[in-house]
Amino acid sequence: MPEMNIDHPWYNSDLSVKERVDALVQAMSLREKIAQMLHEAPPIPRLGIPAYNWWNECLHGVARAGQATVFPQAIGMAAAFNEELMRDVADAIADEARAKHHQAVRQENRGIYFGLTYWTPNLNIFRDPRWGRGQETYGEDPYLTARLGVAFCKGLQGSDPSYLKLVATPKHYAVHSGPEPKRHEFNAVVTQRDLHETYLPHFKACVREAGAWSVMGAYNRTLGEPCCGSPTLLQKILRDEWGFKGYVVSDCWAIKDFHMHHKITKTPAESAAIAVKNGCDLNCGDMYRSLLDAVNEGLITEDEIDVSVKRLFDARIRLGMFDPDEKVPYASIPVQKVRCPEHLDLALRMARESVVLLKNNGVLPLSKTLNSLAVTGPNAHNDVALYANYNGFSPKMITPFDGILSRLSPGSQINHFKGCHLYLDEPVNDPEIDRRIKPETEAVIAVLGNTTELEGEEGGVALSDGGGDRVRIGLPGRQLEFLQRLHTRKKPLVVVIMTGSPIDLSEVEPLADAIILGWYPGEQGGNAIADVIFGDYNPAGRLPCTFVKSMEQLPPFEDYNMKGRTYRFMEEEPHYRFGFGLSYTRFEYRNLEVSGFAQAVAGPVDEQSRTECRVAVDVVNVGERDGDEVVQLYIKDQEASVPVPRHHLEGFKRIHLRAGETRNVSFQLRPIQLACYNDDGRPYIEPGEFRISVGGGQPDDPDVGAVHTTLQVKQ
Repeated sequence: MPEMNIDHPWYNSDLSVKERVDALVQAMSLREKIAQMLHEAPPIPRLGIPAYNWWNECLHGVARAGQATVFPQAIGMAAAFNEELMRDVADAIADEARAKHHQAVRQENRGIYFGLTYWTPNLNIFRDPRWGRGQETYGEDPYLTARLGVAFCKGLQGSDPSYLKLVATPKHYAVHSGPEPKRHEFNAVVTQRDLHETYLPHFKACVREAGAWSVMGAYNRTLGEPCCGSPTLLQKILRDEWGFKGYVVSDCWAIKDFHMHHKITKTPAESAAIAVKNGCDLNCGDMYRSLLDAVNEGLITEDEIDVSVKRLFDARIRLGMFDPDEKVPYASIPVQKVRCPEHLDLALRMARESVVLLKNNGVLPLSKTLNSLAVTGPNAHNDVALYANYNGFSPKMITPFDGILSRLSPGSQINHFKGCHLYLDEPVNDPEIDRRIKPETEAVIAVLGNTTELEGEEGGVALSDGGGDRVRIGLPGRQLEFLQRLHTRKKPLVVVIMTGSPIDLSEVEPLADAIILGWYPGEQGGNAIADVIFGDYNPAGRLPCTFVKSMEQLPPFEDYNMKGRTYRFMEEEPHYRFGFGLSYTRFEYRNLEVSGFAQAVAGPVDEQSRTECRVAVDVVNVGERDGDEVVQLYIKDQEASVPVPRHHLEGFKRIHLRAGETRNVSFQLRPIQLACYNDDGRPYIEPGEFRISVGGGQPDDPDVGAVHTTLQVKQ
């Protein structure tokens, strides 16, 4: 392993970052520079540079690197609608990543997944429930995705003025959400309005607000340009307009798609050159080895290569890789932080807050002293349904059966059986149901849904369309038939759904007395679900994506036009709305007031303007139980001359109220939040009336108590 040599200027922390980077890159040969632009960067012993692998994952916990706290899948964390909690989770993940990295270095392990540069969060808009990777996102709404993405990036990167805790890498920039089997070749065609209104705002927020130090490009083309070599996305928008200072990394082996699938180049040398010249600094893969040929062929210069190499070593220096541990505050994080009690408690809290109660006819919460309870279904005692994808590993995964068993009275009987296969077309065993659900059984809990065996990334899921996307969105296999058989037993029936994406529950709802959406809830998921079932926790999760009634409500998967998609543009009534979720208590909204915006007038929008409008409302817990409420603010432009969303989320706060308690909740709005977008994708405000709605869900949901007022914008 190369030794630190303080005589090398890049190891001199008294110099500026720029001085250290310039000295190092000047000392490197062209071949050495090119090798450092691959994700598996080799050591340079003569310069004291150790090997480094840039590929690391932490979507919902440090992934693929042995033991780590397993938090709920990203889509589940989004359902918590809690920015502060999201930042706390990311901070805990960063603690574990730092501890694992430094321990690995002590063990002379510089392999993949033990570094400090993390390729997360996934910010793509979950525009279609068929997409297998939608589970990795924060849902379908740009505002929610932006707020949670900013929180996650800030938590990962830390707040030290001199050092980055980790590098966060929002991905996949920018217009990317399936189909998975075509991701290496398709061209996402979007209007400039949709691009700037729907597909870019959350990336912009993570760059401008959170200071994300890296961005990963997508496999596909956007408007004809490959995302990992797009002058529009990488230079014009990311660097020139947003002021991005970090480095760009390609998705894995995406550069070879330029000549193999997109056909915009003819050779590996051309592909590598166009990617680097347009701003892609790091290659996940090995295609940048062809940069030497590209230089020899006059396709790129060494000076242009230097730009990228400097960006990469700038990041490594800011991470403290060339400084003594005693100078880097994060280097002292002990290995005892990995799966420490505080992080397990945080995983439980996030899992609890992610649970969405979709139906309850009064059967919940159940009593812990039931004499006889049946727990069944293919996901009742299935670790796979807890882990999701891009996951770490825990030796103590708590399944729903585990959690329920631990809550139930020692004097109670519990019968567990699988009931049916997760997805295979195997007959449902009626005699077994009769044996297990006896006359004295007082309630049945059926844990159904998906696992990552059924939805995921291209190449990783064999039971979908061959590429990871779903071709059906109902319950897999014979789960619905099994549920119908359970229903005929006429016992109180609680259905728990484990999934990473919306499921068509139109035939499930009439059969169930209660429906709980548990997502892929991580290692504490079983405890969280049991806490909700037995009333130890009052659920308040909200849907971060629309649950349609059927696939007939969906536009063609390949169509990236937003018309008809997501709650913002879908005209038909869905089964469950974005933002929906029930509670064991009730809330009312009163005294909505809007003040400010004295200077808000029609015309182009200054996106940096801090002129604000204050929206305030009283929220009252009028029920008999303490509980959380997710207060949601929506805006509707009622007189727009161009296509605009039906309404759009522009504020949310998760609050806890005791029974009978009232709290005043306020939001600050900026002019950009009233803007519509012209054909060029530029924001502007039209004169006219805007409806401001605040409640426990969307303004057109009759059960969320939304209150409304209007705001007038003058010419």
